Amino acid sequence: MVTAVRRGQAIRAVARRFGVVHSTVLFWVDRARGRRLDRVDWGDRPDGPRTPANRTPRLIERTILRVRRELRVSSALGEYGRDAIRRELVIEGVTPPSVRTIDRILERNGAFDGRRRQRWPAPPRGWYLPGLASGRVELDSFDLIIELKIQDGPLFDVLTGISHHGGLPMALPAKRTPATFVEQALIDHWRDVGLPHYSQFDNDTRFQGAHYFPEVLGRVVRRCLGLGVTPVFAPPRETGFQAAIESFNGRWERAVWYRFHHTELVGLRCRSDQFLRAMHQRHALRIDAAPARRPFPTGTLASLNDPLRGNVFFLRRTDSAGRAQILGKAFPVRRSWSHRLVRAELDFDHDRVRFFALRRREPEHQPMLRETKYTFPRKPFNS
Repeated sequence: MVTAVRRGQAIRAVARRFGVVHSTVLFWVDRARGRRLDRVDWGDRPDGPRTPANRTPRLIERTILRVRRELRVSSALGEYGRDAIRRELVIEGVTPPSVRTIDRILERNGAFDGRRRQRWPAPPRGWYLPGLASGRVELDSFDLIIELKIQDGPLFDVLTGISHHGGLPMALPAKRTPATFVEQALIDHWRDVGLPHYSQFDNDTRFQGAHYFPEVLGRVVRRCLGLGVTPVFAPPRETGFQAAIESFNGRWERAVWYRFHHTELVGLRCRSDQFLRAMHQRHALRIDAAPARRPFPTGTLASLNDPLRGNVFFLRRTDSAGRAQILGKAFPVRRSWSHRLVRAELDFDHDRVRFFALRRREPEHQPMLRETKYTFPRKPFNS
């Protein structure tokens, strides 16, 4: 390279010819400046001694490895980590390095017992429901932000919702949010935007129904089934399944609730409506690309006392005996599938409950673990 430059070739042309960057050519040209090529030191080692001044002597490294082997076999406490090694070195009269240096020596020589944690890729969004991750169907998630306080005013709640693929938002502040309010809010929302295939909730009694009696389904579930929408209930105390709606809740609070000073509920609703219209504009392309929603039926809605049809999905984690708690009852699933996720599909048309295995590591593999005959009690709904 230096010879080519001295013959008059351009530095960048020489760099392209030898497949290096031009700064490399400049480095060697500067190294050989004013000298014959046979008298230039072409070595590329860095300046300084071959052994760093602060390197732990090999004798100390071998002593540390020996002490670890001996402690692993003979320690009465079973301790042979960095702190135990350092204490033993002091007892032997050896000036010990720091515990961090001992760690580096053990790691460099492959003397650690533990394995590094295996990081697995996250499953696709909506992996736990059939057809959702592939984009064939749509899901609406709903939640409640409870007990916000207007200055010198009442406590109030906010019913929120967001669609999985389209990002269709919903936020409705109200002084009281009983199950009747939630039911009517869902009807009004779906009348405007259309029906999804799934609607997902947490296990709040306003969504699912009373918990103090077993085998109870409330008006929101019955209205969903009457409209042909499959209710899905997220597992209690599990992260991830409600991430979309919880993220939207935080966004609404930052953009509407914490951002302005509100003196009355009417003004808060106006601010919230402005935020929702802006989100509609922002997500216009995403909404158009989302799976098609079914039109809301015309005419009078079915009675809540009509026989239940369709399915209700419960996402649950089994207990130590491999049982899943659904509607206040323990259903045996599989003993070998203890403390693991399942999707329980309560089928009213065929009077059965089917349990499917859910694994984040293999999201597409969801084998059926058990099918159990079950008839939901036919009792009148007290509205």
